[in-house]
Amino acid sequence: MKVDYIIVGAGSAGCVLANRLSADPSVSVLLLEAGGPDKKREIHIPGAYSKLNRTAVDWGFWTEPQAAIGGRRLYQPRGKTLGGCSSTNAMAYVRGNREDYNDWARLGNAGWSYEEVLPYFIRSEHNEQFDQLDTRYHGQGGPLNVTYATRFRTPLANAFVEACKQTGIPENHDMNGAEQEGAGYFQFTIKDGRRHSTASAFLKPVLHRTNLTIVTHAHTRQVLLENDRAVGVEFLTGKNTTEKAYANREVILSAGSFQSPQLLMLSGIGPADSLRRHSIAVKRELPGVGQNLQDHLFTGVNSLCKQLVGTNHYLKPWEQTKALMQYFLYRRGPLTISPLEANAFLRTDDSPGQARPDRVDLQFQFAPIHNGHDYSVDMYDLNTYPRTDGYIILPTLLRPKSVGNVDLRSANPLDAPVIQPNFLTVEEDRRLLIKGTRQALDVMQAAAFQPYCERIQTPPDRSSDEAIWQHIARQVETVYHPVGTCKMGSDEMAVVDAELRVHGIVGLRVADASIMPVIVSGNTNAAVIMIGEKAADLVQGRRVASKATSESGFSGYDPLPA
Repeated sequence: MKVDYIIVGAGSAGCVLANRLSADPSVSVLLLEAGGPDKKREIHIPGAYSKLNRTAVDWGFWTEPQAAIGGRRLYQPRGKTLGGCSSTNAMAYVRGNREDYNDWARLGNAGWSYEEVLPYFIRSEHNEQFDQLDTRYHGQGGPLNVTYATRFRTPLANAFVEACKQTGIPENHDMNGAEQEGAGYFQFTIKDGRRHSTASAFLKPVLHRTNLTIVTHAHTRQVLLENDRAVGVEFLTGKNTTEKAYANREVILSAGSFQSPQLLMLSGIGPADSLRRHSIAVKRELPGVGQNLQDHLFTGVNSLCKQLVGTNHYLKPWEQTKALMQYFLYRRGPLTISPLEANAFLRTDDSPGQARPDRVDLQFQFAPIHNGHDYSVDMYDLNTYPRTDGYIILPTLLRPKSVGNVDLRSANPLDAPVIQPNFLTVEEDRRLLIKGTRQALDVMQAAAFQPYCERIQTPPDRSSDEAIWQHIARQVETVYHPVGTCKMGSDEMAVVDAELRVHGIVGLRVADASIMPVIVSGNTNAAVIMIGEKAADLVQGRRVASKATSESGFSGYDPLPA
């Protein structure tokens, strides 16, 4: 098979690329996905999100034992189906902080400042509340539906926002707008009560295009290289046969922060010592491949609820049946929304003699569910959750200083990569999560929660920072936002340049979360969709001409300079 473009990975960025590149009828596009079609019913029911973990649509990776938290290995769910993680995540649409992108530009990545990437966010978006938001920052008519939860919301979400205000966190009606800091409600990638993944938004509407070929159950083994040029890929099919596909123009890796670097290394591109250790010929030494792994972490502050207004009771068999009937008959009820409801971004309180951070460094994600008090609950298994109502605030570390890496486990492409995040090895990260837990407790004890708060369950011992740290070490989990392992830049550890081209290899790009030089301040899916949008223009040699501050947000293209 020979085509113009090969895209490896039909995830959040890959589906966007397939849509935008195949819009040109003069080119042919092949999209390879290791997982299967997104036919699993729970994918499309927002409230069934937790039932996707550890199933056929989840890669189900694990980290190495983490020394800072007692040797625990943390689960790393990754989408393995059309839409990738956008088909299995919690659907939160969060763009991050404007200074995140300005940092990328300051690191030497021309074209990635906030003003330059915002038009790509706008181009993707169809925002249902457009007329209620600042239209300089939002769009209508894009493929991706973005909305607040309008079909179900518990009173606990309102209490959370009020409690934040009562403890000094300002209210913010649009955290994807002019300012990020503050408390408000999540925006979601949901449409008509159904998940709106990138497969639903970008891929399915263009399946009729004859120049777009999609192959599922296609596990890419390596990129084929000839004289420092990517000429195609080799992949294993669902029938256990090996096939090759060739690209006239480019190969684009969109396999994610664990598997894009793995695939580069399997192809002989990466740290020479690691490649030789697995008897892989070094085609191009790039020491940064697999390095710079960053992720968000959260812990929990939870309370039992006096009233039957949370969602734990919906886990009872009869309540689940009623919720399903309500969903399928009326498209209403708790299954129409993500498990998350409300959110706050904040800058930690400054210590005497120290300036406040220049931007938010903590996130409080709020869910009307609780996970008990004795650490027996498996976050990824709803069967282990209590059936009594409660709620939880999840203090989330946004700008971690602890950095890890991804390496090969073997030269076998079917073996999971070695994931070593080095979570919480930097003391500043530990201090910030302790401080965030204390601030979350302040919110939990505010007057707005008094009609609901029966008893704060965790942390069980709040008498000292050490006691809170012991709670964090036992309960902390990744928010599964891994980024950075094929970072963009021009330094010796950079893997791709500002146009996402792999250094030293012609015709090969990476376009997914792995190219982020620094993690964004918030849930990462929206940023990855933006990366897919911008990557498509870079491949096609054009860029959005308008500034983010124009009335429409998008007015056409300018060619990129030669």
